[in-house]
Amino acid sequence: MIASLSLILLCQLIGEVAVRGLGVPVPGPVVGLMLLLLLLLGRDRFPALAQGPLANDGVEGASRGMLANLSLLFVPAGVGVVQKLDLLAEHGIAIVAILAVSVVITLLVTVGTFVVASRFLTREEERP
Repeated sequence: MIASLSLILLCQLIGEVAVRGLGVPVPGPVVGLMLLLLLLLGRDRFPALAQGPLANDGVEGASRGMLANLSLLFVPAGVGVVQKLDLLAEHGIAIVAILAVSVVITLLVTVGTFVVASRFLTREEERP
């Protein structure tokens, strides 16, 4: 379990170092997750990689344990919100408006992306 958690954190660290070193505008943990995904895909394809924390669903078990306790990570955020209730009362309408607008923009961009992707895939299928 400790080796599996260490592998997950090592992938995150490598992703963070790569992003900062290359100046890429992508979060380091995202790059680390992609690296971990490549390791897991490689493990399934090449049995020689199925050693240590990659063997016997070790990483999967560690990630299940982390997900089971994920709600604990929201406690500090909740405490922070409670400590700033005065700001929330003062700027609450503006915060709600910004959240509503950002949700609408996100939905529109998602729909636009889906439409463009589906048109692109439809054109590819029509070609002989």
